[in-house]
Amino acid sequence: MSHHILVVDDEPDIREIARFALERVGGLTVTCAGSSAEALSLASAIPFDAILLDVMMPDVGGIQTAHALRAVPATAHTAIVLLTAKSMTDSMLEGAPVDGILAKPFDPMTLATQVREVLGWKE
Repeated sequence: MSHHILVVDDEPDIREIARFALERVGGLTVTCAGSSAEALSLASAIPFDAILLDVMMPDVGGIQTAHALRAVPATAHTAIVLLTAKSMTDSMLEGAPVDGILAKPFDPMTLATQVREVLGWKE
């Protein structure tokens, strides 16, 4: 069974690289969103196994989006992983309702493996 992942990033190039890395290299199913609002809309309509969220977005950031996703029954227990180019300290993440953090830039050849490892999914 292929896991279905929502990739949320305001940069179209990052979304496409992540889609390629997760689908073509990792064999996962991917849907993409370019904003927090789009992510919330998609996530309440489609059951995702995980959501990869960019931390820094112009509308609403990843941590705030994670809180909003946790407040919706349909996504309250969906795995959430932050994607960040910014070095995150423990104090910055305190209280963030996420299951993991992955650094950007990421290696497209290993992104799917990193996601699986962070979420404890078997290949």
